[in-house]
Amino acid sequence: MKKIWYSIKDYVYIVLIVVLIRTFLITPAAVSGSSMESTLNNHDLVIINKLVYRIKPIERFDIVVVNNDEDNDRIIKRVIGLPNETIEYKDNKLYINGKLIETKLSFEYTDDFKVKTKEDEYFVLGDNRDVSKDSRMLGNFNKKDIVGRVGIRFYPFDKVGYVK
Repeated sequence: MKKIWYSIKDYVYIVLIVVLIRTFLITPAAVSGSSMESTLNNHDLVIINKLVYRIKPIERFDIVVVNNDEDNDRIIKRVIGLPNETIEYKDNKLYINGKLIETKLSFEYTDDFKVKTKEDEYFVLGDNRDVSKDSRMLGNFNKKDIVGRVGIRFYPFDKVGYVK
């Protein structure tokens, strides 16, 4: 038995380390659909940082992976509203608690709406608003539903780098 253990122990350690890293730190994911175009495209491969939100808070405009219980899948969206805020789009401009929020990011046209988040809730939208199934349809998401932040795109190779 000792001889068998010595011959396989390195492989067992490698598998254990990979499982721990994928479970608690980072994991790869494939983008499915066009709801985040032009930031992320269908079939792009990204790394999800699962640890970041244990260390620091979720910030507005972070790109996150969210558990979508309604469709029993995970979706990639951009955080627009933080807890205890009133989010309003009016004339394609973002207002948070009545204050205009300027951003260097450009998005597809967004129809007017107004919504409120509660404690521990986040409002997320896709960048390609015409085709995105997001908080406008699915409602706000709790912090526990947020798997992690999309950090790096590693495929296609000509677009490798940090995702903003």
